[in-house]
Amino acid sequence: MKEITITIPDGIARRLEEHAANHNVSVSDAVELVLSNTFGSFSSRPAIDPNRSQRDGAQNDARLDWWREAKFGMFIHWGLYSIPAGVWDGREVPGIGEWIMYRAEIPVREYEKLAPQFNPVGFNAAEWVGLARRAGQKYLVLTTKHHDGFCLFRSRHTRFSIVDGTPFKRDVVQELAEECRRQGIRLGFYYSQTQDWHHPDGDGNYWDFGDASQDFDAYVHDYVIPQLRELLTNYGPVGLIWFDTPKGITPEQSQHLLDTVREIQPDCLVCGRLGNSMGDYASAGDNTIPGGRVNLDWETPATINDTWGFKTNDDNWKSTGDLITKLVDIASKGGNYLLNVGPTAEGVIPEPSVLRLHEMGDWLERNGESIYGSTAGPLQGLSWCRTTQRGGTVYLHVLDWPETGVLELPDLAIASARLLSDGSDLTPADGGNRIEIPTVAPDPYVTVIAIELDAASSGGTSD
Repeated sequence: MKEITITIPDGIARRLEEHAANHNVSVSDAVELVLSNTFGSFSSRPAIDPNRSQRDGAQNDARLDWWREAKFGMFIHWGLYSIPAGVWDGREVPGIGEWIMYRAEIPVREYEKLAPQFNPVGFNAAEWVGLARRAGQKYLVLTTKHHDGFCLFRSRHTRFSIVDGTPFKRDVVQELAEECRRQGIRLGFYYSQTQDWHHPDGDGNYWDFGDASQDFDAYVHDYVIPQLRELLTNYGPVGLIWFDTPKGITPEQSQHLLDTVREIQPDCLVCGRLGNSMGDYASAGDNTIPGGRVNLDWETPATINDTWGFKTNDDNWKSTGDLITKLVDIASKGGNYLLNVGPTAEGVIPEPSVLRLHEMGDWLERNGESIYGSTAGPLQGLSWCRTTQRGGTVYLHVLDWPETGVLELPDLAIASARLLSDGSDLTPADGGNRIEIPTVAPDPYVTVIAIELDAASSGGTSD
């Protein structure tokens, strides 16, 4: 058996020791059991957890039409965690940047000291929204309150906010709401309804607050619901509320949140991470893409590098080609792609993110017809291509371009075909089951061919 030495927070070590003592096993055996169970749950976990799925009847709900048309959105993770940016007390803390308070077990009184340091003078709402628009993203979701409890909006229920607790003192939610309206981008709010490491009755902070004294129902009723009312009342029309990590939230508590949204803004959508299968659309796991077509309205939230909140030492940027392929893959299976940026503590979106989003926007200018408003295409399960469909047009996204000058498509009867990027015609052959193509891929990322099917054929499906 291989020995591995790791460093873990004191609080987790204490809990492991208590667990080992309670079950009369060694600490190493307790660790092995926990890791085995964790990896087992990961391997068996579906891409879309049923608890985060779509409510019955929502697939026929016209309120989702704008969201179905959009396909591509911008996620923004930003808050106090952007200051330490993955480093605490001179030590790099493993894991995603916005979880540093949890991973390092930072006491509330210590974490609160970050607020007076938060002065993001580089923040520019017009630039952020303009970047989303330039990238071809149709909606934007901002972390108004993440698990650390810090609020990016003015709230009369806490002073732990950018308005009342920092030298910046500006309500960035208000500025982004105004800019989204000006530039025609739908605005959504991320709000952590279950985990709150700053609030004594919120979920997750085991190092400051004891479970026995917590009143989570009071937290939902007296804190979450009032803040949700502020977000839905003070900033104009809201496209969606993106709840997260439902964990042990009860059906009654999820219903209370849903009813509050419906009462104030009936057209506002609610993400599947509300919990208890009550969302207007399903939420896949982070950076998770289902293996095939999904007969739900669903969305994958994803990172451009490895972390969501800004982390100084995370330079593992995905390539533009990889990001475009993921967008195509998700759209071909009927989903939306919510791609994240993590601004710095100064309020600046990192240049590697900006560059990749610009390049994605350039690709969408040429090929957006195959993505926006599309549905899952007829060809599924093929490694070399993905397909989407709009009306009678099938869009073939070629991931592995053949050098033979011919595409074999035995499952489609092709009446005509054209390169989507420049409109040039391609020649069907052999009764419409083949297309003559250039020997070199016209697009450096993913080349799209728009195909009109023979009216006498219903097409076909390869699963």
